[in-house]
Amino acid sequence: MQDEVKNAPAQDPRPGPLSGVKVLDFSRILSGPYGSMVLADLGAEVIKVEPIEIGDETRKFPPFQAGMSHYYISLNRSKKSISLDLKAPEGAAIARQLAQKSDIVLENFRPGVMDRLGLGYEALKAENPRLIYGSISGFGKNSPHGDKPAFDIVAQALSGVMHMNREPDQSPNKLSIPLGDLAGSIFSVFGILAALHERNQTGQGRHVEIAMLDSLIAMQGYLSQIYFVSGKDPAPVGTRHPSIVPYGSFPTADGHVIVACLTERFFHNFARCLDLPGLIEDPRFALYQHRLEHREALEHLICGRMQQESTAFWLDRLSEFDVPNAPILSVAEALTQPHVLAHGLIETVTHPQVGDLKMVRSPILFDGQGPAPARPPSLLGEDSCAILATELGYDAEQILALLRRNIVGAPPTGSGEG
Repeated sequence: MQDEVKNAPAQDPRPGPLSGVKVLDFSRILSGPYGSMVLADLGAEVIKVEPIEIGDETRKFPPFQAGMSHYYISLNRSKKSISLDLKAPEGAAIARQLAQKSDIVLENFRPGVMDRLGLGYEALKAENPRLIYGSISGFGKNSPHGDKPAFDIVAQALSGVMHMNREPDQSPNKLSIPLGDLAGSIFSVFGILAALHERNQTGQGRHVEIAMLDSLIAMQGYLSQIYFVSGKDPAPVGTRHPSIVPYGSFPTADGHVIVACLTERFFHNFARCLDLPGLIEDPRFALYQHRLEHREALEHLICGRMQQESTAFWLDRLSEFDVPNAPILSVAEALTQPHVLAHGLIETVTHPQVGDLKMVRSPILFDGQGPAPARPPSLLGEDSCAILATELGYDAEQILALLRRNIVGAPPTGSGEG
């Protein structure tokens, strides 16, 4: 693809807005790694701390490209990897030394795990008062769910999201994207950046704590407010909107089309597009509330008309009448659509052992430009020796001793993963 961005190995000279900020990332799987990747995209230097030999568990999730997991690739670009045995006193000591030189620490273990390793907020704050310490967990402290393990699907189930994500009278479904994990990461980045701004004024760090379940509930938005205002539990409506009609997926002669009429103007345009201008004056459909009360009758009329023509016909006609619309694309179709190519969202980085890797780049633009070209995801422990030497001043003999005792890990020459 000629529109695809392909990165040369050389470092792009553009500094990101977080250039000079150092992040020590103990997080793994998804909630946490996504957030630290966003910080890396914004220019921060991220050192990812991984267990000896095993690494981040996602390194083992198939499918693989030349031994590197698709899952790990998607969440760990532009980070350095150091492999440490944190249960060994020497390994934990190295982590504390790195934390002393860091601006931000990020972790997503269950509450109490980092404290038991001697790497909790209070311990690291005593050595580095400027440290911003981000903690992501399923439920946070003081939750009746206590020490239960939490993954994305658990947070979705407990938040109400899964209950709502279905057609009426159908089984509940999880969202296709792991929004429970992503919400934890996104809110952690919000909190960390706010704390970083505050630290620039006060010189003091903060402990930023995020629960995945809290984050998803915070994202419910108007669904929660429907309950607060009406006292009624919002009912699942599938692709439809709980309070806006017409809105959702409508059948055509050969498929489906998305239509979203959030304003009266768009509803009027849609009625004319359907060659049903009488809908505009019909007292059942004249106002938002009336359309909501008579949803079934209105949608019956719309579906009857739209099923007379093809998807392609309606996409052209809806656009002609300025009605918000879209086809329903597969993942492959979404990634190859003209919009994605025009925005340069597909990035190719070259790893010396894995080869060319395609990834979706950060969507954030500064002054019209996206982030600097990404660094490919590291092999497990790929940067261990360099980090010890450049960040902590260890000499070759000290590093070799740590490698021999399996306190620090580094990949053998020519190694792959998976």
